[in-house]
Amino acid sequence: MKNVFMGIFALLLMASSSLMAQKQTSMKEHKIVFHLSTADTSAYRSLTKQLNNVLAVWTDAKLEVVIHNKGIDFMRKDKSVLVPEIQALKDKGVVFAVCENTMKAQKLSKDQILPQAIYVPVGLIELALKQEEGWSYIKAGY
Repeated sequence: MKNVFMGIFALLLMASSSLMAQKQTSMKEHKIVFHLSTADTSAYRSLTKQLNNVLAVWTDAKLEVVIHNKGIDFMRKDKSVLVPEIQALKDKGVVFAVCENTMKAQKLSKDQILPQAIYVPVGLIELALKQEEGWSYIKAGY
């Protein structure tokens, strides 16, 4: 019986220390760059949930989503299925960076992209620069 009690106590201690670690790091500046390059709309929904989950704990986190290749539909006016969610996230400070190389390759103009976007010349270089600046990297939607 004593061993069972000690086991339960150890599990509770580990769980509480994990939660405390997440809360304690909330005072640190957090910067995360998300990489979106898929046409999968379920990945888009997953991404918006992931962004909101991070902001629920780290309210001041700097978050940027770099969108290129097939992921550009996420930010296309005629194809985006999550415009209200994108706007709400932008209002919370999330940056949506669209790759101009992808736009050129797909013959898209800025007026075809949601107004919440900023533009970067090359999406992959933006990802590399953010990582060189110490940003954490997450492949979006998975």
